[in-house]
This record gives sequence, C-alpha cells and structure tokens, in this order.
Amino acid sequence: METASDGPTALLLGQVNDYDAVILDLGLPGMSGLDVLRQWRADRRMMPVIILSARGTWSERVEGLNLGADDYMAKPFHAAEVVARLHALTRRASGTPETVLQHGRVTVNLLGKVAYLDGQDIELTAHELKVLAYLMQRPSHVISQAELAEHAYGASDTRGSNTIEVFIARLRAKLGHDAIRTVRGLGYRMGAA
Repeated sequence: METASDGPTALLLGQVNDYDAVILDLGLPGMSGLDVLRQWRADRRMMPVIILSARGTWSERVEGLNLGADDYMAKPFHAAEVVARLHALTRRASGTPETVLQHGRVTVNLLGKVAYLDGQDIELTAHELKVLAYLMQRPSHVISQAELAEHAYGASDTRGSNTIEVFIARLRAKLGHDAIRTVRGLGYRMGAA
C-alpha cells in the first residue's frame, strides 16, 4: 500500500504503478483529486478508483463518476464500508465477482481467508493464501514471479529474491506437486483442473 500527501504525487504514482484499486481524496493539495483522476483516465490508466470527499453534493458525485471513478463515498464514512467496497471493486476488476474460487480439488474462500483441498482445511500462511488466490483468479494465465510478489506483499514490505519460489514449493507440498505448474522463464499457472 502506498500513500500520497498531495495531488502531483498521487498523479505520478498512478501513472507508474498498476494498482489493484485506489482510494482518491478530492481535497488534495497542489492538484485536486478530480484533476488527478481526469489525467489518469486521459492516460488510459484504468485502475478502479473510489473517491472519498467531504464534499457530498450530487453534482460533484456525478462529475467524479463521469470522469471515470468507480465509486464515490462522502465523509463521514465507516472504515469497514470502505474496505468492503474496495473488496467488491477488486473482485469485479479481476473478473472474479464471486468470493469463493474453485479449481479442481482446491477451493479458496476469499472472505473467510481459508483454503480447502477436497473439502478439508489447508493450513496456509497469509502470503501463501494470497499467492494461491491470485493464481486461482487467473487459472489459464501464466503469472510472473514479479507480479505474484507484488500481490503477495505490500509496497513497503521487504522480501528476498526467492520468496515466491518458496511459497510455490510450500503450496505444492500442501496441494500436490501438479497443483501449480512452472512455465520456464515466464512464471507459474494453475495445473489442470
């Protein structure tokens, strides 16, 4: 997770990073949130955006949505609602609106943060679960180590160069060696269902 304290920084971060979702405040110093969003969309940066604003007039909500925001929340708001809306946005953006993923003998409940093999609980670490869920959301795609690492860790987390290989090895030990395939030089994908 990254934060920007002003509009120009937010604009730059959104231009150079592929975020799963963005929470954008309209009252940013240096450049308004609406101007940041307008420029992102002009640059074809299409990450999902939730606007948070103390300004709650209908015309500002309409303007934000017309500029390409996916959702708009007026302050005050409950943090739990923001989190729930973020989860809904990222599920829709990934093409996976469901909260339960199924691939062959493996099931992942995204809301419950649990995984099952043939209906039996599997003990996974948080990072293992993130890697597995990301692969299961795109079962026919080859996902690079770098992309998996980005989704398994926050931006500020430190990680070793081989951590994704370690997580894949642990997942294979728990799910079966054929559950995740290595595509040499490219990355990983789910095995046959």
